Amino acid sequence: MARRGTGPDFIEALARGLDVIRAFQPGQPAMSLAAVAKATGLTRPTARRILLTLEQMGYVRAVERLEQTGYVRVVDRKVVERKVVDRKYELTPRVLELGMSYVLSRNLWEVAGPHMERLVARTHESSSIAQLDGPDIVYVARVAVPKIVALAVTIGTRFPAMQTSLGKVLLAALPPGEVERVLAEPSRSGITPRIVPGSEERAVTLREVRARGWALTDEELAAGIRSVAAPLRDGDGRVIASLNVNTHAAETPVEVLTGEYLPLLLQTAGAISADWAACQAAPQITVPQPGAPQPAPQPLALP
Repeated sequence: MARRGTGPDFIEALARGLDVIRAFQPGQPAMSLAAVAKATGLTRPTARRILLTLEQMGYVRAVERLEQTGYVRVVDRKVVERKVVDRKYELTPRVLELGMSYVLSRNLWEVAGPHMERLVARTHESSSIAQLDGPDIVYVARVAVPKIVALAVTIGTRFPAMQTSLGKVLLAALPPGEVERVLAEPSRSGITPRIVPGSEERAVTLREVRARGWALTDEELAAGIRSVAAPLRDGDGRVIASLNVNTHAAETPVEVLTGEYLPLLLQTAGAISADWAACQAAPQITVPQPGAPQPAPQPLALP
């Protein structure tokens, strides 16, 4: 992977370590040293040192396939000799701590969770919150409804932004010149969308989203996937995320999605935004640490 940073403050070793973690893509959970080196553009010795470091920190583990080569007599017992014929590496669940630290630090679930649960209870459809990361959306909160046919989404799932209602809302919030720069970056979702619009079609679609304040996607990412999304805003009116209602095209017509579910979605998005703004405006209270010097008491002002 190409370096994206310059200057004296850019830490090359840290960037390489993150490149190695990102090399593990959907459908490729275990990778050999050679595969990691090729995917990251690193030399094998460098990739090996990074993998061993991540293994010691608990973010990566080695998966070995052993081959039996014979027996060795030790006293009166046979000891099987084995040698490693294939070693691969895979990420461990501890990597999720990196993403969850972000989600928890924003308190996004605490604010949005109750509202999303009420929305799901009224629509009987799944609802998600996503944020933009380059040309992709990343899911940061979700309340799912169990169904026979459902979209496989978990926290951290990536999809190409332009083919999702969540992504259209987020892209529409960017300056027009910024949109094309973002979409020119390669997606890291590992998904080939069903429909890929041209630049002129993208511009028209995003203008419509800006004008009406919500976005619709009808089987653009994959067959059967239909959703509508609205922006979530902070106290200054900036779009910080997007909220959707996701349905299956065979079950829910567009008229139901936009006529019945969209008003509920817009109401929920407004309530979440209002709560988020209130959290931002709340005074931050610092709890003194034990043993820390306490400020001297101030005399009361008499009327």
